[in-house]
Amino acid sequence: MSGSNFGDIFDEGFFIETLGNRVHVVRELPSDMLQRFDNNISNIVNLRVKAWSSPAHYLQKVLPHLLEMGAVRIAPFSNRLAQDVPSKIQELRCFANFGALRFSEPIRTLAESMVNRMVERSSHSGGKYVSVHLRFEEDMVAFSCCEYDGGEEEKHEMDIARERSWRGKFRRRHRVIKPGANRVDGRCPLTPLEVGMMLRGMGYDNTTSVYVAAGKIYKAQKYMAPLKQMFPLLQTKNTLATPEELAQFMGYSSRLAALDYTVCLHSEVFVTTQGGNFPHFLMGHRRYIYGGHAKTIKPDKRKLALLFDNPNIRWEAFKQEMKAMLHHSDQKGTELKKPGASVYTFPMPDCMCKQEEARSRNCSSRKCMMSSV
Repeated sequence: MSGSNFGDIFDEGFFIETLGNRVHVVRELPSDMLQRFDNNISNIVNLRVKAWSSPAHYLQKVLPHLLEMGAVRIAPFSNRLAQDVPSKIQELRCFANFGALRFSEPIRTLAESMVNRMVERSSHSGGKYVSVHLRFEEDMVAFSCCEYDGGEEEKHEMDIARERSWRGKFRRRHRVIKPGANRVDGRCPLTPLEVGMMLRGMGYDNTTSVYVAAGKIYKAQKYMAPLKQMFPLLQTKNTLATPEELAQFMGYSSRLAALDYTVCLHSEVFVTTQGGNFPHFLMGHRRYIYGGHAKTIKPDKRKLALLFDNPNIRWEAFKQEMKAMLHHSDQKGTELKKPGASVYTFPMPDCMCKQEEARSRNCSSRKCMMSSV
């Protein structure tokens, strides 16, 4: 764990203590072992393990080096283990992610306050609210290569943003940007207006409490206005927490995302508008703490693009399409993990036993969920 910001985001002590009976986790290498490498962990051999490697690969390729040298490094480390592994290994993976991981105390304290405030502001609906992960930040809009207002100002801003973050990637020879094709293919981030229309079509009205999880929205004043008009009870981390409370997290995107994550985790319904680790882990975590079922809206963006771009569609017909999309999302809330799929997104059946399902059903839902974050 040395050399990472793990302890800034997660409760490191809780993680080590919880895993103590199963895996020996240390914050740093013993001094005698460090001396072998001149007290510099950079001298430890770095084994570049392929993504999704099997347990056999670790036994055959990594273990011999570990036994010979006493320590090895594996970097990068994300996605280094296959999703389908023997049940004993899968059980440990599930326990580490759903049992031993919890956010650090500063994040947890403010996040719990934000959830309580969101529940209080949703008292008219029994404390229930809808959370939306809105990926309409400038970098996401730029990377998608989609067009929105289509003006020269937007094109200029997007060209600058792409060059700033991905130098030369979008100017390579033979690279053709096709915004129209991207939209038809469902690759464009939904705008706040499109999210609002989708939700209203699904039956959510202006009395629905909505929490929006997002970074800095591209041209927020312009694009957020229609969503706020449709859902006047809309909240964000900036409205649920004071500037003083957020000050300690400003400049740390992962810590701010952890606040959003927690408020979304405890929502009645979670709406994902774009792929990525945040929604994938959140969907799995919600399935886990809700005993296998979680209300998630994962829209068909290909179909949405056709509907939004159809000038002749009537509101009643649009609503029927949205109701069907909502029903489909609700049906898929209990999905079982398919071979090769992520156990973090689909914890059933690997991570969930009857005892866990019973616990989730029988305890006061939000109280139990708070204890598991």
